[in-house]
Amino acid sequence: MSEIVTEKKKKIIEEKDLSSLIEIGINDINEDNKNKNSKKRLDSIDFVKGLAINLIVLSHLSDTWLSSEWRFLFAIGTAPLDIFGPSLFIMLSSLSVIFSIKKKQDLIPNKVIRNKILFRGIAIMLLGTTFNISLPREPIYDIVPFNIFPFTLFGWNILFFLGFTQIASYYILKLNIKVRALIGVLIIVLGPILRETIYYSIDAHPIFLWLNFFITSPVPQLPFFPWISICFISTVFGEFLYKMMTQNTENALIRLYKVFLISGIVFVISGIIIGFRLQTLSTIDINLYETVDWLAIANNQNFISFQFPGIPEFLIRSTISNSFYLLGFALVIMAISIYYIDIKGKKGIFNRMLIFYGKVSLTLFLLIFLLGFLFAAGLPLWFFLCVYFCVVGLLGFLMYIWKLFFKGIGTPEWIMEKISSISQKKKK
Repeated sequence: MSEIVTEKKKKIIEEKDLSSLIEIGINDINEDNKNKNSKKRLDSIDFVKGLAINLIVLSHLSDTWLSSEWRFLFAIGTAPLDIFGPSLFIMLSSLSVIFSIKKKQDLIPNKVIRNKILFRGIAIMLLGTTFNISLPREPIYDIVPFNIFPFTLFGWNILFFLGFTQIASYYILKLNIKVRALIGVLIIVLGPILRETIYYSIDAHPIFLWLNFFITSPVPQLPFFPWISICFISTVFGEFLYKMMTQNTENALIRLYKVFLISGIVFVISGIIIGFRLQTLSTIDINLYETVDWLAIANNQNFISFQFPGIPEFLIRSTISNSFYLLGFALVIMAISIYYIDIKGKKGIFNRMLIFYGKVSLTLFLLIFLLGFLFAAGLPLWFFLCVYFCVVGLLGFLMYIWKLFFKGIGTPEWIMEKISSISQKKKK
């Protein structure tokens, strides 16, 4: 009798153990799925990158390929479409870095994360130096030692600045979130004033010449002040983005969309209110705000008698109002993309194509820079549009084939990935 009871107890224990194991296994699977989903990348980021790189290419090629009688369209189109320009890429770059850091914090050592970001940032900056070598130097820097290697490598072009912000975002993230937001706003407000003060004092003392060399640089496309402010403020929204992504719910994405949209609208309105005044080449210094030249280009046309009386200050890069305006539109564009791509799931053929372009945006930018030398200001409008769509379509197709069959070997994205993996293996 006792043997029968003992046997029954064994069966009960085994059944309990089996059910416990099954329950544990199911929980582990659910947890793994939850972790995978929580670490999912937003397709909206790549979608916005893809849209932006196509418009940047359009602007860049129209500046160099359009004939003189049609070049005024470059300025008329680029001024309002600058919201898809460098400011958007800097924000997306910072958001991606923050997301990557937060995602890997509990999985790999902090030193590995730091090294991956450092290697990636330095690699992009090195690509940027090749642009600086090919660009003409400003007259004030045609003196020793600024016109001598290695000083000729330095300049705040888009690639150099993107690489720098990759590294800066890592260290800025260590600051308190409120401190970051405050510093970002202060740089927007005080940065251009400080930059102007230094620029107009370069004859007073050599130290101002050196400060101007660093802040404005011989390539004043994206001067350190106020553009570094985007990096500070982007880390604030980057943390919020990661928090909502880890929740992995539709309500979290909707909340993310609302925060980005409302914040962006506030920034845009602030920029327009501050910078509604019209500026001309006689009211603002082109050496500090080079995009005021868009006004002269826009008015250099023979089709209509109308002449633009000025360009609104919020459309002139590096002004206080322009910083608020561009930052605001970057948030608005991200919000709209999150809503349609990630919340509504609008991923048709065209949207998937832009998402792919976003994933290879750095390669496309470099290729287009090289192709810019094919034509020299000689194409009429109709032929330019045909060539533009053909070039962009062909490059996209070739990049797709290259990634599909050759895994993107040799592209900047492939190089960045290999650098990151090497730094991680060395640490292990």
